Amino acid sequence: MVSNREPYMHVIDEPNGRPKCIRPASGVVTALHPILCACGGTWIAHGSGNADRKFVNSKDKLGVPPDDNRYILKRVWLTKEEEEGYYYGFANEGIWPLCHNTHTRPIFRESDWQMYKKVNMKFAESILAELPAKSPFVFIQDYHFTLLGKMIKEKRPDATIALFWHIPWPTPESFSICPYQEEILDGMLGCDLVGFHVQNHCNNFLDTANRLLESRVDTEKFSVVRLGKETFVRAFPISVDGHISSGAGEKALAEEIERLKKEYELEGKIVGVGVDRIDYTKGITERMLAIDRFLEKYPEYRKKFVFIQLAAPSRTHIKRYHDLIGEIDELAEKKNWKYRDETWKPFIYLKRHFSADEIEPYYQLADFCIVSSLHDGMNLVAKEYIAAKSDLSGALILSQFTGASRELSDAILINPYYLEDFADSIKLAIEMPDAEKKKRMENMRRIITENNVYRWAANIITELTALKKI
Repeated sequence: MVSNREPYMHVIDEPNGRPKCIRPASGVVTALHPILCACGGTWIAHGSGNADRKFVNSKDKLGVPPDDNRYILKRVWLTKEEEEGYYYGFANEGIWPLCHNTHTRPIFRESDWQMYKKVNMKFAESILAELPAKSPFVFIQDYHFTLLGKMIKEKRPDATIALFWHIPWPTPESFSICPYQEEILDGMLGCDLVGFHVQNHCNNFLDTANRLLESRVDTEKFSVVRLGKETFVRAFPISVDGHISSGAGEKALAEEIERLKKEYELEGKIVGVGVDRIDYTKGITERMLAIDRFLEKYPEYRKKFVFIQLAAPSRTHIKRYHDLIGEIDELAEKKNWKYRDETWKPFIYLKRHFSADEIEPYYQLADFCIVSSLHDGMNLVAKEYIAAKSDLSGALILSQFTGASRELSDAILINPYYLEDFADSIKLAIEMPDAEKKKRMENMRRIITENNVYRWAANIITELTALKKI
């Protein structure tokens, strides 16, 4: 397994100067960690924690989870310049906006591209050093490593390589603006299997290969043949464990819920929740504007309603993200000032990183959850919320522009750009009869229980096994 984000990172706890181990905010980590715990193996990732080097052996490895070693984490070290060019530059100012239809202009710099290639090669060398002599399997995660498949295949043609693309794939017209389109596609087609969340992204990828490369696309087999090498393209909707439960236990969870209710004066109030990285694709400002419009249209809910937004800052080195934090801060303050009195304000805006155990009480106490992404590959928050609602309470308001909306048809689906309808959907979530909420939640829980992350991984492995026999 290889990804940019590591499943555990060691950082210095600023108040006391001691190192601590944390789980970073990452949908990829949320999905893949349970699989490695169940199956074992080696996870290779960027060692980004400022205390990471203190906890590895001479081969840059350690066992994780820390208190119950189930698999090996191998850390790859990047210089500040490498991280700046590869991660913040090419991956997140170039590929990320290129693939998300949110009207943010991608930026492509030659220096970033050179650093991206250098880091991909560094990871390839680290992976090659770990491969067994016979039948190695490499599972690459996401847009940070488009070149890895070809790099590994050139050295180990016997390796079976899968790449899972966790974000949307754009149309050929959109992708064609990338100056390095051919190198990226060639790198990805070095893999035996390329997976996406939804069929539409598979179709876009096949169209892109067909239009921008000299290749043969087989629409019956859903494959691309390039220079004699065949790569299969499939949809594998990712999910969560399906059974979210606090590591602290039910009693501690109940106590934490009561503590939060007292701290934020939530008793007797209708509570909504949003859980996001601060990212322009997540529709956080649209969400706040919709809640504002809801309170304007339905003033009877003033002082009876509170929305809690958990917001994890991310990619703050990038100007667009830095500016967005300021925009959301200002909007939350402005809307709270608009409505607040001595006893109530509509928004509780908590801006920091939250662990999975810290998030669960918010899911449990929330009467509804809003996922208002402007464009998203899947969005696991929607599925985490459902998994947490074992009592079948609550409602999910879900953007139609998420991959999750294809599966979760019992959610209240919204267009986050359509403010009036969004506001009305909040009212619908609140006023929906309990029996209907229960039925919808039951249906959605059945979907994520049956199609959990283990089934997702098994489907990919089964597909690879079948392809090797062709």
